[in-house]
Amino acid sequence: MKYYIYIILCACICSCNEKQQIEPLQVSVIDDIVKPKHYIVSKSINPITIDGNANEESWKQSSFTDKFIDIEGIKTPKFDTKVKMLWDNTFLYVYAQLNEPHIWGTLKQRDTIIYYNNDFEVFLDPTGDGIGYGEIEMNALNTVWDLYLNKPYRIGGKANFQWNLDNLKTAVKIHGTLNNPSDKDSIWTVEMAIPLKPFIGLKNRPQTLPTEGEQWRINFSRVQWDHDIIDDQYHRKKEKDKFLREYNWVWSNQKVINMHEPEKWGYLQFTEASSSRDIVFIQDEDLDIKQTAYALFRKTRYGALKFLLEDINSNSKPLLVTYDENKSLNAVFYKTLFGFEYKIKSPNSDKVYIINQEGTLKSI
Repeated sequence: MKYYIYIILCACICSCNEKQQIEPLQVSVIDDIVKPKHYIVSKSINPITIDGNANEESWKQSSFTDKFIDIEGIKTPKFDTKVKMLWDNTFLYVYAQLNEPHIWGTLKQRDTIIYYNNDFEVFLDPTGDGIGYGEIEMNALNTVWDLYLNKPYRIGGKANFQWNLDNLKTAVKIHGTLNNPSDKDSIWTVEMAIPLKPFIGLKNRPQTLPTEGEQWRINFSRVQWDHDIIDDQYHRKKEKDKFLREYNWVWSNQKVINMHEPEKWGYLQFTEASSSRDIVFIQDEDLDIKQTAYALFRKTRYGALKFLLEDINSNSKPLLVTYDENKSLNAVFYKTLFGFEYKIKSPNSDKVYIINQEGTLKSI
């Protein structure tokens, strides 16, 4: 009799454990999903002089981006910022307008940490996988910091300050007076000619000039500091002997104060046409699925899912993931020798996506 009771009890326990393992964990990533912006960059019909003015006909025909937003997408920036772009077979051209009543800068040495001044920043990933990308920062003195990251800081990426864009051309135009606290300024403009060759060398697909419809990932940031005027000079503002936090304003929403989440950057689509007016942006039907995969990676490596999934008794766990108000998908979490990975089948394309603990996303 005891033997039969033991068998029934074991069967119940096994059944409960099996049910616990099969029952999917319900997760929402709605607040983590980013809808990256896009820009179709047309080809210049005339040579571009880098002087900060953008007077050429090609510049006049190109369109500005939307105004920058707060990096977390919450507050409205105090000052407007917007960008336009062009390209040719040698350069990607960037022109930015930054409204600013007090234009100042102190850093004059190349490759110093420019965001300790008010600055303008470009982040560019030609492959779009977040592995191997460039960053360029400039202040109102036209001082440049260009650097390369082998991968984002969050997974142990290292910044290479010795990576210089030797053919980079930059200019700043001051509409007002630089470093003069006694008056009010209006705008400073930045114009860049970013050499394509070094970025083409970072591509993991054919290392050729961009072709019609090719897409890179790009984002822009503006770092802005509150200031004090001491002895007729500008200084970053302090309270209780500590610098106040900077403002971070961006083109495409990051949702967190971190530019180094490249999966959230906007899309730059190239066209050979001299105007982007009639060019259609090529939508990725699996964009939401990929963003869901990245959200699961971040939540598992750095967020609440890290602790929930550490406690599971098996090497896998099904999840039901809500990524939009009325949209969900199935994902499976796997423990691996190196950490973890997720497998997700797209309901749109039937592709299967795998993302691991490094944030590396692949389709099979």
